[in-house]
Amino acid sequence: MACKVVIFDWDGTLVDSVEHIAGSLHQAAVELGFPAREREAYRDIIGLGMAEALEALYPGISKDEMLAIREGYARYFFARKTTPQNVFDGMADVVADLKLDRRQVAVATGKSRRGLDSALVSSGLGPHFDITRCADETRSKPDPKMLLEILEHFEIEPGDAVMVGDTRYDLDMARRINMPSIGVEWGVHKRDELGKYDPLFVAGSVRELREALELI
Repeated sequence: MACKVVIFDWDGTLVDSVEHIAGSLHQAAVELGFPAREREAYRDIIGLGMAEALEALYPGISKDEMLAIREGYARYFFARKTTPQNVFDGMADVVADLKLDRRQVAVATGKSRRGLDSALVSSGLGPHFDITRCADETRSKPDPKMLLEILEHFEIEPGDAVMVGDTRYDLDMARRINMPSIGVEWGVHKRDELGKYDPLFVAGSVRELREALELI
């Protein structure tokens, strides 16, 4: 394939934020009297939109309860800014080199627009991306709508792009529209789980990801 556009997930793929997200969700929920979940349960829903994540953690949660947890989560999460030091070592160079190679780069994330816009600036990664899509302005993963919107922006077909992500939601989203994908193991889900969604590769390191991108 001749890959024209590389689409990255954000949390757990570009930025080391999984534990901070899980901790913020835990604190916000138990503060309001919701039962604590195992740490892995909080990790497992990262990548979904917040509404979908909370419904998975607490089935039957009301809209008012969801709003209260979201407000608490935002308070804890935004108390710490994403910095260049939170970007996984080598990933900023991977993104910059794709641009030098005349490829376009995009973000498809379960984050809110508020959260991503803040992180794009504070991480230093923002100038690299041609378009970004967030769960609260389209549909949550694994629905592929955000990918379709990115493809429409570039006027390309699914086979002209690749989705890079650390969760099954990322790879499932791509598979639903026959878009190639690459899994990365340093975030939420590991090789065995990612492999169920037919990725081209599963990278165990940033070096392996770089090599995989060079092949496509």
